[in-house]
Amino acid sequence: MIAVVNYGLGNLHSVQKAINFVGGNAEVTDDPDTIRRASKVVLPGVGAFADGMEGLASRGLGSVLRDVVDADIPVLGICLGMQLLFEEGQEQGIHQGLGFLRGKVVAFQSSGIKIPQIGWNQLEFSRGSELMGDVIDGSYVYFNHGYYCIPADRDEIIAMTDYGGNYASAVQRGNIFGVQFHPEKSQRIGLKIMKNFVEL
Repeated sequence: MIAVVNYGLGNLHSVQKAINFVGGNAEVTDDPDTIRRASKVVLPGVGAFADGMEGLASRGLGSVLRDVVDADIPVLGICLGMQLLFEEGQEQGIHQGLGFLRGKVVAFQSSGIKIPQIGWNQLEFSRGSELMGDVIDGSYVYFNHGYYCIPADRDEIIAMTDYGGNYASAVQRGNIFGVQFHPEKSQRIGLKIMKNFVEL
């Protein structure tokens, strides 16, 4: 069973539907025991960093996710879910994240681009990852975000995307994965990435 973490933000059921479509067995849940028993965990999310951390804290799920990471269970953060994996978010003030990955989340600043970034953009792979197996460099995926992650360790970057400058759009450290885009909205490429995660 793959746990899709419900902390009050995110298009949970479209993520669940995508996982089930590619052969997984996804359950939307905020139950700590269910999440700890899962074979894999997905942390989706749409919205503000502080709201996301408050949603996790109010359900006591921060420590649950730490237990999952420590148990080497694969975790995939999607969009806001990826951002929450980092140490610090700078949306509407400075807020502490989960801290599973070193680095911070900052706002797009470049002039001449529309913020948030909404729509299709390309992945430029920095290194290989089983999450991106059989996905071609330059593939288009769907984004919707006004903030982006700056990993402290550039070796953890799987893919970059150019939007007013290059930024990390996918990361991995061991069993922790993050994608800034929405695979559940990215059609064939997104479903392939979800299938890769299911089959890890």
